[in-house]
Amino acid sequence: MRAWSGAMPKPLLPEGLWERVEPLLPRPKRRNRHVQYAGRRPSDPRKILAGILFALRTGIPWEYLPATSEFPSGYTCRRALIRWHRRGVWKKLYLNLLAELEDQGHINWSRAVVDSASVRATHGGRKTGPSPTDRRKPGSKHHLLVDAQGLPLAVKLTKANRNDITQLLPLVEAIPQLKRRRGRPRPQPRQLQADRGYDSEPHRKVLRKRGSSR
Repeated sequence: MRAWSGAMPKPLLPEGLWERVEPLLPRPKRRNRHVQYAGRRPSDPRKILAGILFALRTGIPWEYLPATSEFPSGYTCRRALIRWHRRGVWKKLYLNLLAELEDQGHINWSRAVVDSASVRATHGGRKTGPSPTDRRKPGSKHHLLVDAQGLPLAVKLTKANRNDITQLLPLVEAIPQLKRRRGRPRPQPRQLQADRGYDSEPHRKVLRKRGSSR
């Protein structure tokens, strides 16, 4: 039997992350609760976020996520995930984190790398199409642009049968203009690396004008 090392398990929701997310969440509406028919109290947003993180980290289906003392049911967490997405919570959090990293000098602008990956979308959706790499089953394609260290700077979602080259310029244009406390916004990456699926002389000319070479 192994001796207990005394190490505490990592929390589902670190305090630093919650401090960044909490100000971005929509404030719950104040409702007058009936004394006799008060109903259930709204779930704690912090516990909801913990449940979302647990589901995303473990890959457990939402319907199998039980309500515990740590987080509510999977259905509650999934509804909040979608609702907060529509309110722009995740995008604001992403931009805030990028701005914080840029202010600390942690983004490497020497070059950027572009690539894509296809995933199945068995339930369909507006941005799904026949995947050429999966026997034409419904799928979506994630297009990603990262800095020299692999830090995500821009992402696009398309149908699985969309050619990679069509998203090259949209990805470059989607790189946020992050301002430091001092000085001007950072320019585009000085170099852009990609495989042959992105090779196009017209695109090279546009990128050279923008200050990025391939």
